[in-house]
Amino acid sequence: MTIERVTARWVTIPVDTPTRMSTRHLDRRDYLLVEVEADGATGLGYAYAGTRGGSLLVTAVRDLLAELLVGAPASDITGHWERMYQETLLVGRRGAVLRAISAIDIALWDLQAVRHGVPLAVLLGGEVKPVPAYASGGYYRAGDGPWTRAVASEIEFNRSLGFEDHKIKVGGLSVAEDAARVSAAIEAMGGRGRLALDANNAYRSVAEALAATREFERAAGQAGLWWMEEPLSPDEISGHAQLARELETIVATGEIHQTRWEFRELIQSGAADLLQPDVGVIGGITEWLTVARTAQTFGLPVAPHWHANLHAHLAAATPNCITVEHFALEKDIYNFERLVTPETRLAVAGGCVLLSDRPGTGIELDRAAVDRFTVTG
Repeated sequence: MTIERVTARWVTIPVDTPTRMSTRHLDRRDYLLVEVEADGATGLGYAYAGTRGGSLLVTAVRDLLAELLVGAPASDITGHWERMYQETLLVGRRGAVLRAISAIDIALWDLQAVRHGVPLAVLLGGEVKPVPAYASGGYYRAGDGPWTRAVASEIEFNRSLGFEDHKIKVGGLSVAEDAARVSAAIEAMGGRGRLALDANNAYRSVAEALAATREFERAAGQAGLWWMEEPLSPDEISGHAQLARELETIVATGEIHQTRWEFRELIQSGAADLLQPDVGVIGGITEWLTVARTAQTFGLPVAPHWHANLHAHLAAATPNCITVEHFALEKDIYNFERLVTPETRLAVAGGCVLLSDRPGTGIELDRAAVDRFTVTG
């Protein structure tokens, strides 16, 4: 099976209601879509490109990576990863190029599963089964009313979908205001499930992050917090390690980290009690599996960031993957599923995402939607 064509598209999907997290504003999502064709079959891969990065990722695929693949065996997935990484050392190694490599690698794995006629989870040694998930959200939208009422309403909506575990943002308001939101979320949960917090790198020092997290712990009361995510810059590995030693709440990080080498440093430094590799960031499925298996040898759980459509398959084949992050499309936060046909969007029930028995990732693009959101030029 020889690779005949590698195509890349940059799509940008607006967010209907401007939204913010602790450090960034959100008015649209850029995604890279990659399709790899071989012997009449097609594999789909994708990666998130931030709010303005789509052109960088498309250029990386078209100008740096595609020519390395065309004419080569499609089944040599790990070999292709090594070649792509090696050939882009001078302009890559991290950042946009690694996200482009991620999308291609995902497409190659999807193609392999499609060719075998099995779901990706089965190809990877797992099975089609419900995968535990939590409802993510808790962003800051000024039009949603008082902050505490807004977060309580969202928790109630999550529960109506069957979720008992939740995650909300912190770091975008004063510590006291965010603590009130934590308290409101805990109350809305009705004594069931777990609450994680995501600071999106809001705090400037270990002391500031410690003080804020301890205030949030007090606000959560006896229910406690599930985890505290990315309180510091991702580059503050020693700072995260100090937080992990001193906090009662476990520290989670890894969503922006790339390749096995960065995760090795996180693990060796004790910088995370919970790793959050993102398949569209880290280097694709090949690298995600390497990191998850390494974490397993150190007794570390993983809870991947975003992309539940993909991560559910990986979780089904990864014993130390404890949960996946789910965004209901109605929230208009993670809006990738606007590109997907309704019948192949993820179904949820009982706090789990439900994998289908469709080959590959099970995703079918809505071609009209893709065309509508594609950026040309």
